[in-house]
Amino acid sequence: MAQSAHDDKDFRALMGDVKPLRSGVNRADPGPHRSRPTEAQLARRESAQADLGQDSFLSDDFVELLPPFDPVEFRRDGIQQGVIDRLRHGGYAAQSRLHLLRRPLDECRRALPPFIHEAYAHDLRSVLIVHGRGSEIDSPANVLRSYLAKWLAQFDQVQAYVSAQQADGGLGATWVMLRKSERAKADNRERQQKRRG
Repeated sequence: MAQSAHDDKDFRALMGDVKPLRSGVNRADPGPHRSRPTEAQLARRESAQADLGQDSFLSDDFVELLPPFDPVEFRRDGIQQGVIDRLRHGGYAAQSRLHLLRRPLDECRRALPPFIHEAYAHDLRSVLIVHGRGSEIDSPANVLRSYLAKWLAQFDQVQAYVSAQQADGGLGATWVMLRKSERAKADNRERQQKRRG
């Protein structure tokens, strides 16, 4: 009993002049309500709108819808058919993935450029985009798939793309081959020079 009284006395000594909150007032005062955005908020909005404007080269205008059961394939001049076949069969590891399933078209249009640019900046060569397929010509998944085929060809960094095999998502996923960055090309030349002696 003496120990309990001693603890109680110590507790009161530590608490000193602390006073309990008034009833009903149990949160901090955030200050006066601002009716106008702050300068920092305006700057963030301006930056976000500028970012959207940068990626406006991806059009959401009319696109010819692809048949839902037809695979997609694209390659730039100089890319061999063997590379496309290997890409299609998952012969290159997926170094990164972008999942666009059940996302609105506008959101997909905004997500694709940073994904491609970042993958290229990190010297990734093969990436997988999962988008869905749909079974009807005008289903949302097939509309996205049709736009994706149009958009990917507009990136300079994209050398080729092809529908995946069933194990990797089938027609609901697309393998994308990115070109080597200048840094990766220089590293490759350096390795070749070292091998030759």
